[in-house]
Amino acid sequence: HSREYFMKNSHGLRRLGSAATDIAWVACGRYDGFYEYGLNPWVVSADILLVQEAGGRVSDFAGNKNPLFAEHIVCSNKRIFTEYQSVIQKIMLAS
Repeated sequence: HSREYFMKNSHGLRRLGSAATDIAWVACGRYDGFYEYGLNPWVVSADILLVQEAGGRVSDFAGNKNPLFAEHIVCSNKRIFTEYQSVIQKIMLAS
């Protein structure tokens, strides 16, 4: 669902296979955004701080600003975060 949406509406998708590395790449500007579910706090805790310290934004799919224990995460740069998070929310939380 979401992968299909972003493949059709973006310039491409990339994944390294490591959520921690993918989130770190958002922090350093290599990726515009990242989302994932089924994550544990020890996987994302340091990377949440990296993104925030780099000026990016982080939430869970519902928009809660502290996703550490949410088991799903959305992060991106400040410019696209609101729209990106909104799209993720619509796709991933649709019932």
